[in-house]
Amino acid sequence: MNVSAKAEEILESLWIATEEKGEDAAHFERLGIAQEDEGLAELVGLAFVEVNGEWVRLRKEGREEARMTVRRHRLAERLMMDILDIKGVTGDERACEFEHLLHHGVDTKICTLLNHPTTCPHGKPIPPGSCCEQARQEGEVGVVALTELKAGEKGEIAYLAATDASKMKKLMSMGVLPGSDLVVTRTFPSYIFKVGYSEFAVDAELAREIFVRKV
Repeated sequence: MNVSAKAEEILESLWIATEEKGEDAAHFERLGIAQEDEGLAELVGLAFVEVNGEWVRLRKEGREEARMTVRRHRLAERLMMDILDIKGVTGDERACEFEHLLHHGVDTKICTLLNHPTTCPHGKPIPPGSCCEQARQEGEVGVVALTELKAGEKGEIAYLAATDASKMKKLMSMGVLPGSDLVVTRTFPSYIFKVGYSEFAVDAELAREIFVRKV
């Protein structure tokens, strides 16, 4: 079922508040909407949400649509920032615009293109789709941050998400480049991994910006 862009934005905010922050409902002011908002009226009409005074609660009937809305948005972020190299505020804005187009299986195609990423560029989880489950069953685990690998696990560097130019330069000078194979040897107190015959140590912050395709 397709809902309007305004309704999708409300569903996304409610999913984050309910599923990721553990809240039972969200206040109108926090959502940044008015009680007479057209998107809200649409969701109430679909029985996806219910309104109680100045609070809005996501109903079980609307959970799947909200989950998929968040999935589309975070996949759009990955596409903008990792493939199209549109980062920062501009990348976020373009992702917000593009997410509303990812319907009727387009999200599945984008997810497959990105090799089923598990997190968005900001480190937040991407709700998995049926294509992700199929990929896992076939042994294609997708792209994950280096921090999700355990000692002894191997992977191929998919891309670097460092937004700081100095960090990016540091990683590249170390030989940490897309397409290179690595193996993690330690995860605490720092992340230590080998690329070829060289061994490197990075902190957790930098490790979160190295994305690998697990082997």
